[in-house]
Amino acid sequence: MFSNTRSVEIEFGDCDPAGIVFYPNYFRMFDASTAHLFEAALGMKKIVWLNTFDIVGIPMVDTGAKFIKPSRFGDVVRIVTTITELRRSSFMVSHQLFNGDDLAIEAHEIRVWAGVDPDQPGRIKGQALPPRVLEALSGN
Repeated sequence: MFSNTRSVEIEFGDCDPAGIVFYPNYFRMFDASTAHLFEAALGMKKIVWLNTFDIVGIPMVDTGAKFIKPSRFGDVVRIVTTITELRRSSFMVSHQLFNGDDLAIEAHEIRVWAGVDPDQPGRIKGQALPPRVLEALSGN
């Protein structure tokens, strides 16, 4: 399956008064990492693939993380984001955050390929992943 790696510098605003990353900020980083994975797989920025495939987004329906080692202001971490499973209208993503050579966090997400619900405007509904997206995310 497709994988993408990016580096992130921990900024002052990412940290709590103890000087370590405030845990919700990791989920913001993981959300961005998923978008970067799609950008790398599809060769287009998020705004373009949202419009190209006429979807409203890829909302998260499940997430979790195991926090192993803290990161601090000034650290440069590496996030490895990988598609681990493709389903009809949803997919699973894993994130591994490394601080130096140490695995600091293992996280997962389940997301849905979502468009406007044709029967209930103003609501969203899962749609089948397009063949082009399936091919790109499977690494073929």
